[in-house]
Amino acid sequence: MSKPIDLYYWPTPNGWKISVALEEMGLPYQTRLIDIGAGDQFAPAFLEIAPNNRMPAITDPDGPDGAPVSVFESGAILQYLARKTGMFYGTSARDQISVDEWLMWQMGGLGPMAGQAHHFLKFAPKADPPQDIPYAKDRYRAETARLYGVLDRQLAKGEYVAGDFISIADFAIWGWASLWEGQQQTLADKPNMSRWLDQMGARKGVQAGRALHADLRK
Repeated sequence: MSKPIDLYYWPTPNGWKISVALEEMGLPYQTRLIDIGAGDQFAPAFLEIAPNNRMPAITDPDGPDGAPVSVFESGAILQYLARKTGMFYGTSARDQISVDEWLMWQMGGLGPMAGQAHHFLKFAPKADPPQDIPYAKDRYRAETARLYGVLDRQLAKGEYVAGDFISIADFAIWGWASLWEGQQQTLADKPNMSRWLDQMGARKGVQAGRALHADLRK
């Protein structure tokens, strides 16, 4: 039995990427909560693991050559875990190219844009003083809609994002896409994305990863 991986985590879409992957891969792990509201991400000990002061991060006691390794940035963690287990990365070099493309699409596109949509639509108007900025709301709502159109068209080509196999790209995208209502989006014109969301949400590993410390989510 391998030693458990330390998962530095808070229940957010970025945190879910890794909790879902660990559950789907059947890897033992123990959760170390990083309360981002309390500023735990700035603690010196955590910065030694994640110098960009962002969670998630992991420490694997059974890293390369049997030596411990820490990994930060959710995309890098997913790639590391897929290589470690040989799971959810397809079966060919072409599969891996497709997985990497859509993983980078999430990291550089959907995550930042949906995150900004959440901020300006839900949180900024409640700030003190309120920051209700129509231009920002329209910009990020529209860009998120464009990206979901891209996703829907891709999912028309295959069962999952990178093809007819589930991959770490699906884990990366699902957390943000599952919050489409809070981003003021619609699925009425996105039947493929709607089908995929239902399919992903029915998986036990996805459900377990999403449920991890869900009581702490505000």
